Amino acid sequence: MATGVWLIGARGSVAVTSMVGALALRAGLAEPVGCVCELPQLRGPALPGLSELVFGGHDVVTTPLSKKAEALAAAGVLPGRLVTALTDELHAVEDDLRPVPEGDRQAEVAAAMEADLAAFRDRHRLDRVVVVNVASTEPAAAPHPAHDDLAALVEALAAPGAVLPPSSLAAYAAFRAGCPFVDFTPSTGARLPALDELAVRERVPYAGSDGKTGETLVKSVLAPMFAMRNLAVRTWSGVNLLGGGDGANLADPAANAAKAASKQRVLGETLGYLPQGTTRIEYVDDIGDFKTAWDLITFSGFLGTPMRMEFTWHGCDSALAAPLVLDLARITAAAHRAGRGGPLPELAFFFKDPLGAGGHSLAEQWAILCDLVRRLGTGPR
Repeated sequence: MATGVWLIGARGSVAVTSMVGALALRAGLAEPVGCVCELPQLRGPALPGLSELVFGGHDVVTTPLSKKAEALAAAGVLPGRLVTALTDELHAVEDDLRPVPEGDRQAEVAAAMEADLAAFRDRHRLDRVVVVNVASTEPAAAPHPAHDDLAALVEALAAPGAVLPPSSLAAYAAFRAGCPFVDFTPSTGARLPALDELAVRERVPYAGSDGKTGETLVKSVLAPMFAMRNLAVRTWSGVNLLGGGDGANLADPAANAAKAASKQRVLGETLGYLPQGTTRIEYVDDIGDFKTAWDLITFSGFLGTPMRMEFTWHGCDSALAAPLVLDLARITAAAHRAGRGGPLPELAFFFKDPLGAGGHSLAEQWAILCDLVRRLGTGPR
């Protein structure tokens, strides 16, 4: 089941860590720590193997993969020995990276992206290609009448000017090329009625959005605990300190607002009410590709007794995200192979702001994910 993984933002930290990780696992140089698809509950013949993944992608920057990998090793994100050992493999992947197409009309850009995907699939004789967006977070998309109807969208894209944000244009091109799409960012991506219509028509699945790798992962475990013990959460405030490219991008207020809203949504939907407090995101250049989150929770117990809880999460975002990117590509490819089209709400386990109306409890999401993979193993081919 040779499967292509086409990364939007292919020269960024998450993408390069994903590729180095997959290449290292293929060569037997590392263990699949963090790859949930390697757990006994999910591992099985329905999913393409890690050794069957082939990488390509689009990016607006031109930094060679080997140079980016060396920078990540210097920052403590990747083991330097792996970067040295995999230099030739990274050079081979370089041949399948393309600049983001440009054009006055977004229809032309999408057509060029489709052509890149088709050429990648044909060159490597791939069974399918999954497009994964790991580019920088965008501001929330401005409403446009064409977003709600596919025919109107196709007509609007043929005229000069921007109708879709970049993440949504990538989803549009992916669906037109018959490729599943995963949005690992809080950007708009495929979450427009017109794009859903296209995905259903083309029978390609999509998933998202905003990978759950740090503070929100902890929230999705703790918030159900408070709810199930009937403890009243009065306030929940968090401060997130990020470095690296993601942190720099989130210094933009519009992108910051999109990310913060995604992170806070889990509380209201899990507790049944939204406690006081906010999630603040700040850029700290000196911590590089690492991130630190500090949360303060105040809550009331029996007879109104006031209590509090604090936690600190310090992690490497790229190292937390990369195995999930590989997991999502494998599961989404299996869903496509099994004939699924349209949204995949069963993948909520991986996201802060998942598709569908399911709960945010990590345990419940895990059970749903396991059931999906089990059914994919018995579905049509």
